[in-house]
Amino acid sequence: MALDVRPYDALLLLSFGGPERPEDVVPFLENVTRGRGIPRERLAEVGQHYYGFGGRSPINDQNRAFLAALRADLDEHGIDLPVYWGNRNWDPYLTDTVRQMTADGVQRVACFTTSAYSSYSSCRQYRENLFDAVAAVEGAPRIDKLRNYFNHPGFVEPVVDGVLASLADLPEPVRPGAHLVFVTHSIPTAMNEASGPPGRGGAYQAQHLDLAEVVAARVREETGLALPHELVFCSRSGAPHIPWLEPDVNDRLTELASQGATSVVMTPIGFVSDHMEVIYDLDTEAMATAESLGLPARRSATPGDDARFVAAVRELLLERAAVERGEQVTRPAVGGTGPLWDRCPVGCCRNLREERPALCGEDA
Repeated sequence: MALDVRPYDALLLLSFGGPERPEDVVPFLENVTRGRGIPRERLAEVGQHYYGFGGRSPINDQNRAFLAALRADLDEHGIDLPVYWGNRNWDPYLTDTVRQMTADGVQRVACFTTSAYSSYSSCRQYRENLFDAVAAVEGAPRIDKLRNYFNHPGFVEPVVDGVLASLADLPEPVRPGAHLVFVTHSIPTAMNEASGPPGRGGAYQAQHLDLAEVVAARVREETGLALPHELVFCSRSGAPHIPWLEPDVNDRLTELASQGATSVVMTPIGFVSDHMEVIYDLDTEAMATAESLGLPARRSATPGDDARFVAAVRELLLERAAVERGEQVTRPAVGGTGPLWDRCPVGCCRNLREERPALCGEDA
C-alpha cells in the first residue's frame, strides 16, 4: 500500500545555489550580497576561492545527486510525487521553479531546505524567499516548509559515522589525545541572539552545541574514548567592526596545538554536504593550518546523499502530511532540544535589517 502524502502533490528542494562556471562567480556573489553595497572589486577578491576550484561550486552537483537519491527513495517506497528544485542565489532560481510548479498544476507543496538550523540566514531568509516567489507567480501553490532537522536521527547518524571513520583513520598513537572540533558557518552575534522564538534567542549556537554533545557522547559509547569537544566557526565575512561568532577554526587549531592536542577531527556539522565552505575553509585552509602546526587532522564526512539522510526527508514529509490531515504523529529527535515546530513562531529568527513578510510561519 502506498504511503499517504496527502495533501501534498509535490516536494520542493530549496537550496542556496552556486556558480557553475568562472563567469558565473561574480554575478552569483552579487546575488548573495545584494543590498549590502559591496564593491564588485571586493566580490572578485572573494571569488578567488571559487576560481581555485575551476569557478565551480560543488553545491549544485551535490543537490543533483541528492535529488536523484531522493526520487529513487520515494519510488522505492511507492510514493508517486514529483520533486522540484529551486535555489536562492543561482539557477534554477526559486521563482522559476514556482512558476513551473504552477504551470504543472501543483496545488500543495512540502518544502525541504538544505539548512538544518534556526537563524535568519538558515531559516527565516528562505521563508522570505518563498514569500517573494509565491507573490511573483499568479496562482502559485501553497508551500509548507518542513521542520528544521539538525537533531533528526537521519541527519545525526551519518555525522556520527563520519567522526568514527575519521578517528579510525588517525594514526593509533595520536588517537587517544584527539580533539573533536565541530565546525559551522559563523554568523553575526546579533543574528545568533535573534535566532529562535522571541525571548529565547541564541538558538543557532545552542542547536549546534546540542548536536555536538550528542555526537561526542555516541563516539564515547562506540570507542570508549572520552574525547574533548567544542564548537568553532568558519567563513566569517562582513565588516571587521561587527562581532561574529568565534573562535575561528584556524585560530583554535593553533591554540590546541600549543596546548598539547595530539590530533583533531574537524566535523562540519553546520553543512549538509561538502559546500565551498567545507572544501575550501576546512579541506584547504584549515588542513594547511594543521599541517603547518604538525597537528594530525582529519575532516569527517557530511551527510551528503547518505541513504539515512535521504530517508529523513521522506520521514519528514510523511510526518508533516499526517499533521496536515489532523493525525497524531511521532517526531523523531535526539538530544536535549526536542523536535522543532512545523510553523515558525511569530518573530522567529527575525530580520534585523528590515521587516519583510515570510511564508510558513504562524503569522503567514
